[in-house]
Amino acid sequence: MTSVVLYEKKGAVGLITLNRPERKNAITQQLLTELFDCVEEADADGEVGALVLCGQGNSFCSGIDLDCLATDNLVNPRGDGRDMVDVFQKCATPIIGAVSGYAITGGFELALNCDFLIADDSACFMDTHAKIGIHPGWGMTQLLQQAVGRRRALQISLTCEKIPADKAFRWGLVNEVVSREALLPRALELASLIASVNREMMHTVKSYIEVQSGAHVDEGLAREKAAFKTFAAKALMC
Repeated sequence: MTSVVLYEKKGAVGLITLNRPERKNAITQQLLTELFDCVEEADADGEVGALVLCGQGNSFCSGIDLDCLATDNLVNPRGDGRDMVDVFQKCATPIIGAVSGYAITGGFELALNCDFLIADDSACFMDTHAKIGIHPGWGMTQLLQQAVGRRRALQISLTCEKIPADKAFRWGLVNEVVSREALLPRALELASLIASVNREMMHTVKSYIEVQSGAHVDEGLAREKAAFKTFAAKALMC
């Protein structure tokens, strides 16, 4: 079976690349399984101080591969009871999302699970859960409003409008917008800076920030996850 997630160590930085460019890196059970394994492997590696997550080709991630929705176990892909939010929240190593092209619906949720985002000027974010009738399950309802505020989150999720890179920057969804050629070098540069600081104190500071920012979202995440499990179970029975 061909790997759909690539992992490479660049000094003290780990680079994770979604590798289904022919499907715009759409999410399948295999992709989630390999992604979770990569994140956990890198987090357990004492040499790795920061991670960069990107997509191969002209998209970051186009969301769930609809051809696999009725066949793949996307709620519990590895059979260990852990989903995307569980894996990313447990990862102590900072993850920078490097977004080029589309980050749509489930791919948008994947980006939101990163610690912060750098985008190029082709980046476009879109939440289409309400349009296509797929239940959010990886944090959209909580992480998006955490990033841009309640009112803007409502606008994004209820209108299903595209959010281009410049608006994403103005609204605080991404930290920087650079050219496509500069995206990965800039993300790796930032990751290298993170990896160069005192590792113990970096983890301490990150954990304190997460305690404050997550103080009011855990209950919402739990409700979203439970509802997504029910939705996915019904899809598998169809």
